[in-house]
Amino acid sequence: MRSIWKGAISFGLVTIPVKLFSATEQKDVSFHQVHRADGGRIRYKRVCTKDGEEVPYSDIAKGYELATGEIVVLTDEDFEGLPLSTSRRIDVLQFAPADQIDPIYFAKSYYLEPDAQGAKPYVLLRNALESSGQVAVVKVALRQRESLATLRVRDGVFVLETMLWPDEIRRPDFEFLDEDIEVRPQELKMAESLIATMESDFDPAAYHDSYREALQEVIEAKVAGKEVMAPAEAEEEGGPAVDLMAALRASVEAAKRERSGEPAKAGKATKGAKGAKEKEAEKAAPKRKARKSA
Repeated sequence: MRSIWKGAISFGLVTIPVKLFSATEQKDVSFHQVHRADGGRIRYKRVCTKDGEEVPYSDIAKGYELATGEIVVLTDEDFEGLPLSTSRRIDVLQFAPADQIDPIYFAKSYYLEPDAQGAKPYVLLRNALESSGQVAVVKVALRQRESLATLRVRDGVFVLETMLWPDEIRRPDFEFLDEDIEVRPQELKMAESLIATMESDFDPAAYHDSYREALQEVIEAKVAGKEVMAPAEAEEEGGPAVDLMAALRASVEAAKRERSGEPAKAGKATKGAKGAKEKEAEKAAPKRKARKSA
């Protein structure tokens, strides 16, 4: 890993020099835009909409659009004069229980590695923070942007998690929240039973990105010159409403069977949900046949 930032944790009168590393990476399969006929790369030019001329990077500035449509041009000198008081510093503001911070605030995670001369104070703060069971709330400036963040310990290393500001969190304003939707006690009890049946310790290694794996197989097949087969068509979601209690009960029984290793059983409780799916399958069959014949 390559460090993307160097600075220091400022904790009271203690300064701990650190390097910042991205803690995560996206594993999406990346593509280029190309010409379908010959595979040539598609390039874009930076063209001014007023004079139609191509503009070099050295002449490009940032523009803020006003409500009137007019543009305020900001140069590098304008940004240099802004007060980033935490520049190159991670200022500890307070300590708080981790469960008081809603995960919706978290934006991106980074690892912090101490410089050689900062190893001892780093380990000291790390051990003290870990034993306290709390997280440090800090302020940091990264890439010309000041952010709140938290410091916590993971696998013996500080993890800096940048946070959104409170005014960046959207309020969930949905119509159903104002509706008086009645949930029967029996339905709630059955839903709680389903949750209890499916409860287990979280193991992230048990999950994988099946879409990315399938996409990679398609690419490898094209490279090898093999025939690419279309994936099986998935059943469409939705359809007529089914009895909620029957669906919940069937889900609980299925989860119990899966845990115990018992084979699936056809019962009365599953007929409502199963019958609806069968009807949908019958409706979809002519469509699939028509597509295959085409």
